[in-house]
Amino acid sequence: MSFRATVLTLYPEMFPGPLAVSLAGRARAAGTWSLEAVQIRDFATDKHRSVDDTPAGGGAGMVMRADVLARAIDHAAPEGDPRPKLLMSPRGIPLTQARVRQLAAGPGAVILCGRFEGVDQRLIEARALEEVSIGDYVLSGGEPAALVLLDAVVRLLPGVMGNETSGTEESFESGLLEHPHYTRPQSFEGREIPEVLLSGNHRKIAEWRLAEAEKLTAERRPDLWAEHQKAEKTK
Repeated sequence: MSFRATVLTLYPEMFPGPLAVSLAGRARAAGTWSLEAVQIRDFATDKHRSVDDTPAGGGAGMVMRADVLARAIDHAAPEGDPRPKLLMSPRGIPLTQARVRQLAAGPGAVILCGRFEGVDQRLIEARALEEVSIGDYVLSGGEPAALVLLDAVVRLLPGVMGNETSGTEESFESGLLEHPHYTRPQSFEGREIPEVLLSGNHRKIAEWRLAEAEKLTAERRPDLWAEHQKAEKTK
């Protein structure tokens, strides 16, 4: 069974976008995964196809309506659909590589792209939406975030990457950032490839890569480094 993604959006023309090329595009053409973009406005009931209204309690901006979104979600994921329902939101739980792997191992996902000030909380609760964030910043809408999530997931689907070990030797897979990479030419503007990488000694190469990964993680992501150290102590 292929991975099936359904994106609920006010801008279906944004999909597949970059997912139509490279690894994701080839995998989609091969039937490894599918993507459907659903126009939320199709589920509005007034002549203006309204999907939002003023926030209860006052304030700036508009809020996406629960009733319109509920109809869209129920159309995309009728009762019995096993796919998780995600809402791309800056207040969501940060997306991790572990969660990406869980999604890649499943049947697909239904992804709601928020816009305006946000989504009526009652809809989030009534449809058990999992709020997901791709970072501590605010986008114009959830569409770019949905593209990021799907790209991360699709590349892990069976057969998508030519070298299956590529997906297990990257940043976050081991709890560390990835070590530096080098290739030819051996000398570039006076900078040389580290000698150990040319030694042919696989044990020493592995040790060097681990040390570099630990160094980078400690410098750039002290949060990950603290978690890594804690995990190492429990081994």
